[in-house]
Amino acid sequence: MTASQTEPAPHSKSRFSTVLPYLLVAPPILMVFGLIFFPALQSTLRTLTDAETGAFSLARYEMFFADKTSVTSLIFTIQIALESLLGLFVICFPLALYLRFNTSRIATGVQMISLLPMFVPGIMSAYALIRFVRGRGLFETLIYQVSPLLADAYYSPYVKPEGIVIGLIWEAIPFTVLILLAGLRQLDNGLIESAQDIGANRWYIFTRIILPLMRRSILIAFCLNFISMFGAYTIPYLLGPAAPQTMGVLMQRTLQDYQQPLEAETQAVITFLICSLVGLVYVQSVSGERVRKG
Repeated sequence: MTASQTEPAPHSKSRFSTVLPYLLVAPPILMVFGLIFFPALQSTLRTLTDAETGAFSLARYEMFFADKTSVTSLIFTIQIALESLLGLFVICFPLALYLRFNTSRIATGVQMISLLPMFVPGIMSAYALIRFVRGRGLFETLIYQVSPLLADAYYSPYVKPEGIVIGLIWEAIPFTVLILLAGLRQLDNGLIESAQDIGANRWYIFTRIILPLMRRSILIAFCLNFISMFGAYTIPYLLGPAAPQTMGVLMQRTLQDYQQPLEAETQAVITFLICSLVGLVYVQSVSGERVRKG
């Protein structure tokens, strides 16, 4: 038997190596398309079609923006998401900085505590927060032990917008700390040490070195948390007020309580479009970083 008969042709190897990556990524792509993009496209087309004539129509979206309750819910959801993100970064950025530049056992314990909400189901967190912050709850009881006057002045965030913000921040702390900490660990210690050698103070190092290099990690944490908070349902439903409502709660009540599936679908499409715009920012950030490295 000759060598030409035993060895496969070079062009067949190259052809297989070219097709193999596409075969590997095909199942997840088809699953994402079948479970997310195709249903979203169907919903969008239904909301843009007149039920009687089948013609193109923006009537449902005009009704949404003409309805004061719907517009108020949309604005309220955006406000809640932005306020939660602001509070989240105020808490998580100093925490991530501490964990990055501190290697003590205390720092290890702090990191374990910061990751604790990741392992607690959302509904359990919601009920725990209700027991903790409601009127006559654990927090007010502890305040009363210190000073009855302070307990009388206690403002419970339960069934108020502040309750939603607290719940969303609690749920997002582990994920945000991990993203920011991963970005901080990519910083070269030599840059910080060099700045310290020439007399730069901590504020200068933070604003001129750390923040610019952390821009991508901050953007990723912002985008992913905004999408999660904007579409949240459990925390706003259990901790939030009856009115105004977030978009997730509004959709559920429109569908189940008012039996208006097309109106609920319109609300879902608007929510999906807003989250998609934020998602595009995230995709561009990740793609741009890969292009620069490539």
